[in-house]
Amino acid sequence: MLFNLIIAGVGGQGTVLASKLIAAAAMKKGFNVRTTETIGMAQRGGSVFGHVRIGENIISPLIPLGKADALIAFECAEAVRQLHYLNKDGAVIMCGNPVNPAYEAVVFMDYLKSKVNRLITADCLDSGLNTKTLNVFLLGMAVQSGIFPFDAHTLEDVLKENLPQRILEMNLNAFQMGRKTCK
Repeated sequence: MLFNLIIAGVGGQGTVLASKLIAAAAMKKGFNVRTTETIGMAQRGGSVFGHVRIGENIISPLIPLGKADALIAFECAEAVRQLHYLNKDGAVIMCGNPVNPAYEAVVFMDYLKSKVNRLITADCLDSGLNTKTLNVFLLGMAVQSGIFPFDAHTLEDVLKENLPQRILEMNLNAFQMGRKTCK
């Protein structure tokens, strides 16, 4: 078994934390995990993406082009930017709202709809979501979609074990909102 995941967003959205939480959940279930992130532009709102590989005999943390089973995107432009990693049957779980309102999200959404067989999106701004919990909201959507080799209870336990108490409740709420959005 080998599961390859790309996480894409912009600096400050919590992509690195999302990668770490997924890795922790996979390890909790006994899987080998390798991760890597590009975080150079994180402080300037630039593109940030991570690779998460779960399975056996993983040599490199980098996912080859066209080999990702899923892509979790924090916004549509970043989904398009990283789409070349996705395999032909891969799933995209994404927040459909643009971070930068200077572009028309509908153009990116139409492109994704034409290229991706399994596109799962949510309007994250209209959901009443706190933008600081977007990463956990998307994890809720992803786990509910069934892409992970672990269940929602495992990921929820990891949230409880790894997030500070002062932000835990709002993140657990966002996680459940994400799960309900994907039903």
